[in-house]
Amino acid sequence: MALQLQIVGNAMQMAVVQLQPGQTVYCEAGKFLFKTVNVSMDTRISAPNGNQQGGGQGGGGGMGGMLRQAMGTAMQAGQRMLAGESIAFQYFTAQGGEGTLGFAGTLPGEMRALEITPGRSWLAEKDAFVAAESGVNFGIAFSGLRTGMSGGEGFILEKFTGQGTVIIAGAGNFIDLDLSDFGGKLQVDTGCIVAFEEGVRYGVERVGRMNRQGVMNAMFGGEGLSLATLEGNGKVILQSMTLEGLANALRKAQGGDKQGATGGLFSTRVE
Repeated sequence: MALQLQIVGNAMQMAVVQLQPGQTVYCEAGKFLFKTVNVSMDTRISAPNGNQQGGGQGGGGGMGGMLRQAMGTAMQAGQRMLAGESIAFQYFTAQGGEGTLGFAGTLPGEMRALEITPGRSWLAEKDAFVAAESGVNFGIAFSGLRTGMSGGEGFILEKFTGQGTVIIAGAGNFIDLDLSDFGGKLQVDTGCIVAFEEGVRYGVERVGRMNRQGVMNAMFGGEGLSLATLEGNGKVILQSMTLEGLANALRKAQGGDKQGATGGLFSTRVE
């Protein structure tokens, strides 16, 4: 049963979802907006019922099955906590007829619905997840310590597997690109990546050489020493606004900007 939804709005979009009787979606805490009274709401730490990672963690009866399920739930919650994500999800199920509910992201920007199938998984930036059907697994992926320490935002990624629709959100406007149209590789500001198909390889590489021009790029160009790289054949979604850029613009408007005209290597990040 395909998820029926409509994405509405411009500067701050939201997703309005129509649930069929018995259909369930879940969202991260803080992304829910409204619902009709016949849609039940339940907050849980565990993954969606019948769709535990690792295949049947909840299967098997007796104490052993309960222990395996509890350990799997604890591992998933611990992984989300380590990544700085919410450890709990809110589940919504339509009862006694069709139900309506709404979700939104936390930043001014767009939303996108992605279709997940067993052969087509997606990875997204941290905090991009909004909501998904119960058939979609939400997981955390690590792009590697070296990559993460070089690229910052790219170390922790959200991973969506299974089957169904997942809704993601980002900042500013989205642009959809296919890497095959650009020779199979793009260099991107690390904060501009929203999501990409699992077959796309993510990495970080230094911008230019450590000569006079390279130092100028790092100090005054606004990008620091490295750019993210996306390689392979697959689709990627980029955003026009970065969280760091938004935070610095707000701070500057409040008279607290200490960045000056240098930017780049000397930019002051807002945590």
